[in-house]
Formats: sequence, C-alpha cells, structure tokens
Amino acid sequence: MNRTRPAVIWFSPSRFTRDTTTAFMPRSYLFVPGDRPDRFDKAWASPADEVIIDLEDAVAEDKKSFARASAKHWMSPERRVLVRINAGGTQWYRDDLELLEHPGLRGLMMPKAEKLDESLIQSCQALGKCVIPLVETAIGFQHAATLAAAPCVERLAFGTLDFQLDTGILGDDDALLFFRSQMVLVSRLANIQPPLDGVTVEVDDDEVLRKDTLRSKRFGFGGKLCIHPRQVATVNRIFSPTEVEIAWARAVTNAAARSGGAAVAVEGKMVDQPVIRKAEGILRTVAMDSEKRRT
Repeated sequence: MNRTRPAVIWFSPSRFTRDTTTAFMPRSYLFVPGDRPDRFDKAWASPADEVIIDLEDAVAEDKKSFARASAKHWMSPERRVLVRINAGGTQWYRDDLELLEHPGLRGLMMPKAEKLDESLIQSCQALGKCVIPLVETAIGFQHAATLAAAPCVERLAFGTLDFQLDTGILGDDDALLFFRSQMVLVSRLANIQPPLDGVTVEVDDDEVLRKDTLRSKRFGFGGKLCIHPRQVATVNRIFSPTEVEIAWARAVTNAAARSGGAAVAVEGKMVDQPVIRKAEGILRTVAMDSEKRRT
C-alpha cells in the first residue's frame, strides 16, 4: 500500500523562529534496515509519521554499498524519507552524502553527532533538506546546544543505548534523567522541535514500550524512535492529544471564531493568541491522524 501524506504544515529546514504550536510534529520515527529493501514498502505503509532507512548500525560493513543503492533506488518524490547515514570519519560517509541530491530524501539523521560539517550544512540549506543529529556520546551531549542551533537542524534525537555504552552509565531510567532533561532544554532554547527519545529494544513487550513512551512524554520529548512497526501505534497514541485535550481545543477555536478577535473566556479562563495556537496545533494533529486512516 502506498501512503499519500496529507497536506499539513511541516517545519522548514531553513533557520527561522519555528512555532511548535501550529505545525505538525512527527511522533514516531521507524527504522528499516537499508539492506532489507523487501521491508521498505511495509515500513512506508505503517502508521509511522517518519520512516528512516538505516545505512549505519543495522547494516554490516560488506553490505553498506548495497544498502545505499537500495535506498537510492526505492526513494521517490512520492515517498520522501529520512536516511541515517554512516558517521563522519567512516569510509562510507562521503558516498552516503551523495543521497542529499535525491528528490526522495527529506533529510539526514547523523549518528554519533558531535559537530556538523559546514559543507553539509551548506548543502542542506541549498537543497532544502533537514538534519537530525543523533546524540550518542558524551562529546555529542556536551555540544548538544551547538548542534541544536545549527541551520537545517529540525530536532535532536537521543541515542540512549550508545550513550550508555560511551559513558558507562547503567540503566535507562533515573540514570539518564539529567541528560534527557538537558536535551529538552537545549531544544527549547534553540526553538526547534522537542527531541526524540531512544528506542525500546523489547519489541514484544507492550507494557515496557508504554512505560518508556509515557516517560518520554513526561520529560518533554516530542516523539520516539521505533525499531519495529508494531511499536508505532503505541507511540503515536501516547504522543497524540487525549479526548479531553481535543474537546478543549475545539471549544477554544470555536469560541475564538465567534468572538471575531475580541477577548473571550473558555472554561473560565481568558483565551489569547498562544492558547489559540496551541488549540490549533492539537486539531492539526487530529486531522493528520484522520487523513492517515483514510489512505
């Protein structure tokens, strides 16, 4: 099944003040191994907001070229996806960057991100591509604010597994609380989308995924990386507005429309422009999900 994405407002990769209350923010990012082109269509047909063709961790060294060629062959303007390329300094990095000019590429996920090459930024600006730095090392975390402030960076992602390995930290809960909070803070200060939390490796344990995703949302993350299609529905549901939030948003927008720009109260609280924009963002997410169900 080919998925037609509805006409919604996405964040531009160019640098400007980004209003996170009115643009649709993807919640679920589904990895698919680049050397498994037989799975590309299935990933695209899933309810994932974004698909990431992975040329890095999921692909053995002797299959890197095949994975790159497979991604290049499958991508199209009608199926625009992200690609996680190999880290800078590896023998495959420069060849992976050739994908930047492909019309089916929406942007790059940069693994082991510690700095971004100026030439990469310039190419992304010229071609209208976004960048998602994957913070996976202590140095990357130290430079998170610089990464978040770079042109074309849409949001940060937290590579929790590699980060634990690099730092010697054991555990994925309280042990990473400080680092998660800082990722959210630097993203807000850079005025980019809230960051993406790392993967849940237990693909058959729905309760673990539910708890992990609720924690991500509670800490201020805006989405989560997924490694299996069955994880997507839970992530989307938890990062989606609740029925109470949807009812509130409709009440706010309806009251604002009736007021004709005059001051108005909803549920005893004054409604101003930031509140209206928040309500509009909630309804935009609802509309996005509704459109997906029809396609």
